[in-house]
Amino acid sequence: MEKTPKLQTGNIVEKLALFEDYWNPRVVGKLNGQMVKLVKFQGTFDWHTHNQEAEFFLVIQGKFTMEFRSHHLKLEKNDFIIVPEGVEHRPVAETEVHVLLFEPETTLNTGNRQSEKTRVSLENI
Repeated sequence: MEKTPKLQTGNIVEKLALFEDYWNPRVVGKLNGQMVKLVKFQGTFDWHTHNQEAEFFLVIQGKFTMEFRSHHLKLEKNDFIIVPEGVEHRPVAETEVHVLLFEPETTLNTGNRQSEKTRVSLENI
């Protein structure tokens, strides 16, 4: 008898209701070496770079600005952005925003910088 792979399912709204803190991503799944994460933002994150990883951000609720040294991009519900590897950036949210991330498992949330916002070990929810 063939073994059926474990399916990963969930509800984004229910998962987001499980936590209230900001800048602390939670893992909701894994896909081909990528982590699927949910995070809440409010305020200004640290300037940082991921030298070997690109990041995908999808706005689930709210809005935020992705700042780059040369320009800023405003993102609203249902918008997404892929930040290429090696590009310095920082998210800024005036009010609470909920975001879904796809990132390689090796991605540290603060990239090449360490701060009080750095999360080395992520909770699975």
